[in-house]
Amino acid sequence: MTPKDSADAVLAGLDDIRSELEEVYKDLHAHPELGHQEHRTATRVAERLRNWGYQVHEGIGGTGVIGVLANGEGPAVLLRADMDALPVLEETGLTYASTAEATDASGRRGPVAHACGHDMHVTCLLGAARLMSGAPGAWQGTLVALFQPAEEPGDGADRMLADGLTDRVPRPDVAFAQHVLPYPAGQVGTRAGSFLSAADNVKITVHGRGAHGSAPQAAIDPVVIASMIVVRLQTIVSRELAATQPVVVTVGSVQAGSSGNVIPESAELLVNVRTYDDETRRAVLAAVRRIVHAECDASGATRAPQIEEGTRFPPTVNDDVVTREVSAAFAARFGARAVTVELQSASEDFSRIPDAFGTPYAYWALGCADPDAYQAARQRGTVAQDIPVNHSPRFAPVLQPTLDTGVQALVTAALTHLGKPGRTSR
Repeated sequence: MTPKDSADAVLAGLDDIRSELEEVYKDLHAHPELGHQEHRTATRVAERLRNWGYQVHEGIGGTGVIGVLANGEGPAVLLRADMDALPVLEETGLTYASTAEATDASGRRGPVAHACGHDMHVTCLLGAARLMSGAPGAWQGTLVALFQPAEEPGDGADRMLADGLTDRVPRPDVAFAQHVLPYPAGQVGTRAGSFLSAADNVKITVHGRGAHGSAPQAAIDPVVIASMIVVRLQTIVSRELAATQPVVVTVGSVQAGSSGNVIPESAELLVNVRTYDDETRRAVLAAVRRIVHAECDASGATRAPQIEEGTRFPPTVNDDVVTREVSAAFAARFGARAVTVELQSASEDFSRIPDAFGTPYAYWALGCADPDAYQAARQRGTVAQDIPVNHSPRFAPVLQPTLDTGVQALVTAALTHLGKPGRTSR
């Protein structure tokens, strides 16, 4: 039995569970949970895996869930989905839109929505796990279905690893993950090598001298210092790096003062840096430090700035061999809907899991935008303006064919290894 034959046999059951999966997705979408708060989602995932014969591990790293299904001798394949949502007020207009609220780690209460599509990831992996359990004669080996918490804050994978993940499950020979992105629904997009950027979050506090807004001569204005830093940081990409070097430097937050007629003592900036290799990362972070110190010196700041490096996401670099295998399998299954995608500037923590096992991996894009709307926007040249992107209040995957395609992609990828009788572990 070839991998495609194996996949055909497993996916033959998709028609029977499609309506159930659609209801699961709508339920998850309507009940989003922030990172490390995915208790409802985790409970429902664990219940289903257990009903399908998986050995279930719960509470890994807090709310992580893993299902292990052993089906004879052979390789082990890990499939991963992230579960958490975002502090976003949903504006999709869907009948199953979220109205949920939650309190975040800082104590702030606000709306929550699955504005990044992790609910689709969970549903697709549940569908793949269900189909694999129902067709044991079509494959051989061990399937590890991993549902990860807290991808958005960037510490979900690390917490699972710190909680002994690598000792709890068989070492996978290969690992796979997918993410919905605003490409036409029905497409699957692969890319060998670098796929997602690394991301560094930096908190900068600059110190001035406060005074009355009517007497700026008595102050050293930290708002002006912060403003000059914001402008100057843009020159790192435009003037210090080659035009062919992909880098993003974003100042996402500037906080200072609370009154229009008071010059505050300090200002705080939150900076996000995205790079694709360690050498460039070091150079860009060094440039951030140099610029911050120089602007503070130029303005006569009362003391040195505080520069604190926070959460860092690793780069996602797909294994060339594994990606070629998956790309070929996708081409056989999806035809023209299997595409090659460009380098992405978003970031993920998925790679920490296979890296901890020393396991090669492939990560791909799952298109989720309405195909007709996407094509119309493309013809107008307004895709960026008209097609909602991840983290937008208006972002929501088109239910179908996104869901079917995501299930098919996970099964097809898994069976590039599990669907080859006689293939042994590395």
